[in-house]
Amino acid sequence: MAIAYEIFSLWSKTHIGTNKMWLRHFVHINKRKVIYIKQDLLINEQIRVREVQVIDEEGKQLGKMDTREAIDMAIEKSMDLVLVSGNLDNPVCKIMDYGKYKFEQSKREKESKKKQKIVELKEIRVTPNIEEHDFSFKSKNARKFLEGGDKVKITVRFRGRELNYLKLGEEVLNKFAEELSEIATLERTPKLEGKNMFLILAPNNK
Repeated sequence: MAIAYEIFSLWSKTHIGTNKMWLRHFVHINKRKVIYIKQDLLINEQIRVREVQVIDEEGKQLGKMDTREAIDMAIEKSMDLVLVSGNLDNPVCKIMDYGKYKFEQSKREKESKKKQKIVELKEIRVTPNIEEHDFSFKSKNARKFLEGGDKVKITVRFRGRELNYLKLGEEVLNKFAEELSEIATLERTPKLEGKNMFLILAPNNK
């Protein structure tokens, strides 16, 4: 089912430096919600030059036209005349449904943000005397995180007299780094902070 577009315009005043500038906000209304869309291009009567190069809604070059005539042409098509290039020597305008254009642009930007991967830092905690089956289990978890695009912080926690065995903790960390070396890069080498020693692995660039 086709989406019906109903565009209204609201006006608000803003200040840029010492100049006052009127900005239009478009309202897109569909069945469920109202979306306010901020204008970032001059349109219709906001265009003050006398003549402009005009491109129609299908991309056809119409050549230089009187601005008022171009605006009237856009209005006849229930569209807007939009200044797409503000070059003083050769301003270019396009006939389009500006409200619909901005609404669809906003949708594309939101979809693009959804697809962007947010890298998280996952932590895996171990002891300096970790047993082999536990090492295997936790290295599999680290592999899963790395393959998912996240970084992994592996922390060895020392308790009591275990602080006398720092070298053993460093060996455990290096063993993890070696085990995962085909899919990860060592971003931070083993470092001791208080009673914890850790390293950070980052997924290899694909």
